Amino acid sequence: MESSHSSQVDELLKSYAAGKRDFREIDLSQADLSGLNLKGADLSYADFSEANLNSANLRGSDLSYANLNEADLTQTDLRGTSLLGTDLRGAILEDAELAEADFDDTTHFPTGFNPNN
Repeated sequence: MESSHSSQVDELLKSYAAGKRDFREIDLSQADLSGLNLKGADLSYADFSEANLNSANLRGSDLSYANLNEADLTQTDLRGTSLLGTDLRGAILEDAELAEADFDDTTHFPTGFNPNN
């Protein structure tokens, strides 16, 4: 993880703890966000490509048009999340919770991944 991302992650956590939920267009590509709680956050158009979101709580978040290409979403809580237009190509979705997630034909899942299972 780049040092600039470390300070960005710290600022994100402080802002979230203070009640901020609007993080549209944030760039945290390649950042380590494992285990973070960003439940209900607006993360639309964000760049999380190659980020580690293992075991993160993103339940009810807006990830519309976000870039999660090659992100690690192992055991991530994505229940009720908006994934409209989200790029998940190459993402690791092992044991990710996708119940009630909102996606459509503009959502790009990894090859061979069936979000309905």
